[in-house]
Amino acid sequence: MLDLLERKSVKSYCYFLGWVADHYPDLVRRAVAQGHVVGSHTYWHRMINQHTPTSLQLDLGMANDVLSKLTNYPIRHFRAPTFSITKKCPWAVPILKQHGFEHDSSVVPVRHDRYGIPDSPLGSYYLKSGEHQIAEHPVSVLSTAVYRLPIGGGGYFRIFPWWFTRWAFRKIERSGRTIHFYIHPWEIDPGQPVADRLGKLARFRHYRNLHRCFDRLERLFDTFAFGSLELPEPQGSYLLSG
Repeated sequence: MLDLLERKSVKSYCYFLGWVADHYPDLVRRAVAQGHVVGSHTYWHRMINQHTPTSLQLDLGMANDVLSKLTNYPIRHFRAPTFSITKKCPWAVPILKQHGFEHDSSVVPVRHDRYGIPDSPLGSYYLKSGEHQIAEHPVSVLSTAVYRLPIGGGGYFRIFPWWFTRWAFRKIERSGRTIHFYIHPWEIDPGQPVADRLGKLARFRHYRNLHRCFDRLERLFDTFAFGSLELPEPQGSYLLSG
């Protein structure tokens, strides 16, 4: 993944697990050397709703400790495992702020069986909980009259044909919104082991079109320009709790 980003002159936000950083510190150092912004993906990859406030405090502290030492700068960007910032955990926002995070990309503005805030804004905004707020950069969706369709990366990028993704991204651009796209490194590895005991839906989500993803990613980098999450300034706010 880092080789491809370097070859295409694309800068990204690399959300590292603290566990990965501890075991493969040279990956973090290389990401920094290539000009990518390192963010936190927690230490253990537990969904936020699997945490208590205390355990999330400990997890974020462990991740930020190793990441800040390897990068030599404070970690300001966060992405929750499985996009698990939802209405069920407004208490997470003040904890993120306590750990110095200024930008989050953990919300998908759709209805989904595992995540999502279906009535949240489509573009960047401030996610608020009580007196605390954080700049939120949601994964891009294609909004129609009847449905919000996730389109911003990951399994959706693999499942939908390339022509449809390109068309949807162009439509989002014409609406005046920027595109927030994500991808996991394992999604360009068709030779990865196949896990046992997966249900049909989980197997489909994880393994569909792994062999096509690398080529599609090259096309994406050749077709669209990439920039900073900090620009433009988030517009408006969404209140998780008072």
